[in-house]
Amino acid sequence: MSDFIENEEIEDENENYITLTDDNGEEVSFEVIGEVEYQERYFAVLLPFDEEDDGVVILEIMPSDDEETGEFLSIDDEELLQAVFEKFKKEYSGEYEFE
Repeated sequence: MSDFIENEEIEDENENYITLTDDNGEEVSFEVIGEVEYQERYFAVLLPFDEEDDGVVILEIMPSDDEETGEFLSIDDEELLQAVFEKFKKEYSGEYEFE
């Protein structure tokens, strides 16, 4: 997984869609399907547009003074990823079906 560290751009049509620039300079578009607070940290649960599988990407949301831009960081800790995803599934169980 790449580290997404560049600015977020909110698409004009729908605020649930963002385009991020990864550490290789490639733009990747996502649908934001949820946000989770876990241990006083905030995480975005994203569904990539260009991926063929149904997997999600979870990135930590880093605070920013500017509402139009922000920073997202990838998470290397598998236990943290699993805990955040479990909390997401609990909070969004009525909106999505999980395997």
